[in-house]
Amino acid sequence: MVEGTKVLGEALAAGARVESVYVDRSAGPEEEAVVARAADAGSRVFDLAPGVLERVAGTVTPQALLAVVATVDVPLEQIDVAGPALVVVCADVRDPGNAGTVLRSAEASGAAAVVFCEGSVDLYNPKTVRASAGAVFHVPVVAGPSPADALDALGGLGLRRLGTVARDGVAYTDTDLRGPTALVLGNEATGLPPSVEGHLDGLVTIPMAGRSESLNVGMAAAVLCFEAARQRRAPAALTHA
Repeated sequence: MVEGTKVLGEALAAGARVESVYVDRSAGPEEEAVVARAADAGSRVFDLAPGVLERVAGTVTPQALLAVVATVDVPLEQIDVAGPALVVVCADVRDPGNAGTVLRSAEASGAAAVVFCEGSVDLYNPKTVRASAGAVFHVPVVAGPSPADALDALGGLGLRRLGTVARDGVAYTDTDLRGPTALVLGNEATGLPPSVEGHLDGLVTIPMAGRSESLNVGMAAAVLCFEAARQRRAPAALTHA
């Protein structure tokens, strides 16, 4: 389920199959325009009486439309890891808002894919979809493998697997992220799950200068993904691995 013109528009732009759209009669020109796009693409459109959306939407003040969109996840073996691919792996990431931020950061930084391992939040949780701002439709997503299986597969494809930890890892600015890399993000409270032990090639840390012990996982993903993007734009600037 997607809510609002922004996310529905991104789903249509990505070519996702929009099965049905539900529109409140109070919808304005912006909503009507994206509904027309959906109808032209073959979606069924249903007009709702006032007050219906408020009873079924997941937000306190819902937007004037909801839509049902086909799932978009792909098998792990179908992701394209040609070149210096960056893959983000969520291992036991539970907060849907953080998961959406991970998707948004990964897509914006040019990541090849995001993997949601078993034990992580449902990729299609409505809050995750909203927080992704439509990125879930633009970056390849994989759902369901165990952390060990996912990391073994990515290692077999030639990716260096780096676990993210609050301390005792190599500082992210001292880590070479230019080559094929899988960044592994753990649980918001407890960090990486024990099941990833033996399936990592190294650990990376974002040093804290203030009193905070760590960033939340969504913020950490943004920092690391864009550091990887920076290094790949100017590889000569990195003088140590």
